[in-house]
Amino acid sequence: MLDMGEMSKMLEGMQENADKLKSELASKIYSVKTGGGLVELSVNGNGEVVDLIIDETTLTDKDMLQILLIGAINDANKMVQDNQQQSAMGILGSLNNMGNPFGGSK
Repeated sequence: MLDMGEMSKMLEGMQENADKLKSELASKIYSVKTGGGLVELSVNGNGEVVDLIIDETTLTDKDMLQILLIGAINDANKMVQDNQQQSAMGILGSLNNMGNPFGGSK
């Protein structure tokens, strides 16, 4: 069983790991293309758009451009969410390997 000092150190370490992971995720760039490359969108790990390239041929068809943009945004957001989920599962997995800090069985 852990004493309060050990538990506090463990929680501080977990917070540091979470902060590091958040920073790592934010620095990643995810890029998607829709319409065979007519629209290219890049977002960072926070889901913020960092680059957008639109082929000039789409500028005359508003409906098509809207569909391509929506598709690109949705695809990029899905990539970010999937990566965040996988990273969170990795953290939970490492916590599970530490056992139960309150005593008892895993």
